[in-house]
Amino acid sequence: MPSSFNVESADGYERLMGRWSKRLAPLLIDFAGLADGARVLDVGCGTGSLAFTLAQRSDLREISAIDYSPVFVEAAKRANTDPRITIQQGDACALPFEDNRFDRAMSLLVLHFVPEAAKAMAEMARVVRPDGVVAAAVWDHYGGMSNMRMMWDTVVMLDENALPLRRKYCFQPMMRPGEMKACFIAQGLAEVEETSLLIRMDYLSFDDYWQPIAAGEGPLGKYVAGLEAGRRKAVDAAVRAAYEAGEPDGPRSFASVAWACRGRVV
Repeated sequence: MPSSFNVESADGYERLMGRWSKRLAPLLIDFAGLADGARVLDVGCGTGSLAFTLAQRSDLREISAIDYSPVFVEAAKRANTDPRITIQQGDACALPFEDNRFDRAMSLLVLHFVPEAAKAMAEMARVVRPDGVVAAAVWDHYGGMSNMRMMWDTVVMLDENALPLRRKYCFQPMMRPGEMKACFIAQGLAEVEETSLLIRMDYLSFDDYWQPIAAGEGPLGKYVAGLEAGRRKAVDAAVRAAYEAGEPDGPRSFASVAWACRGRVV
């Protein structure tokens, strides 16, 4: 299974995570580095946050983007207005490109949803030329996603069945300190460096925060959608109370941290 992310709609994903991917994309690009005239591959492009940001940042020759989800691919194609960008459906673990095709390969918020993440990294290294760069970022679900941890930690107080789901959420692939770096090194990449990238997720209200989850988007949304009515009502109320934290409903801001890693192809 090339991806374990639950997708209900492209619009729902945008409200859940796409809007924050747009904030994180420039930080990953700066960390990975770019050069004019480069060919860049976006692995797991989603609705296009990284690919479209790449198109704004440099005089790139070509931007290729793939995603396993036809929902995301269709949405990204509709939004694309740049002739340098090509978008197609594809598997991160079997990239449809020849060896040494690109100068850079980047993956933004994808590898933790790929069960064979190491295979995806190996594929990214394969399609990048010698001395090119592979770079990736994943959320630090355990220690760096206070907005989502607040939800999960609230839910498990009401439903012990959510405990294994929280554990899975917190410890998806590539999320432990040093894990992604070790995997890059294992794939033969050189000069591997790991760091963390920080953005803030700003919500206008509880509804702005909770609606994508309530609609069934993402791992927690899938869990919430399956609750019986009484427990669902209790969960909604408890998460609202956690969000408001004793103050009237309104804007809230959460620090959100991603692990990032880059390495040179040899």
